[in-house]
Amino acid sequence: MKIKITSVLVDDQEQALAFYTEVLGFIKKTEIPMGENTWLTVVSKDDQAGVELLLEPIAFEPAEVYQQALYEAGIPWTSFEVNNLDYEYERLRELNVEFSMRPTTMGSAKIAILDDTCGNKIQLVEVL
Repeated sequence: MKIKITSVLVDDQEQALAFYTEVLGFIKKTEIPMGENTWLTVVSKDDQAGVELLLEPIAFEPAEVYQQALYEAGIPWTSFEVNNLDYEYERLRELNVEFSMRPTTMGSAKIAILDDTCGNKIQLVEVL
């Protein structure tokens, strides 16, 4: 058994696709129209056969409540690993990405938390 797809709830799929590809650097893997929404996934450019991230539209009110509660509490929806967090932090700040937590060392990891512009906090992690 392995993880093939995981998801992040988004309030606007096109905005999410732009952020996750143009800003974070993922690439679009799948786009299949499904009624008013799309099955839309992105992958790491460094692991295109790896885990896909589904940019899942919020279509269920309790999911929206849950997403908002996590956001307001400052809890990340998910985490992405990076090789050099300080570099990524500076690169993303130059692209006007907002961070709620600057790079901070915690045990054997360094983490930072950003706003994905689609209703989520996302944690970046560098394993030290």
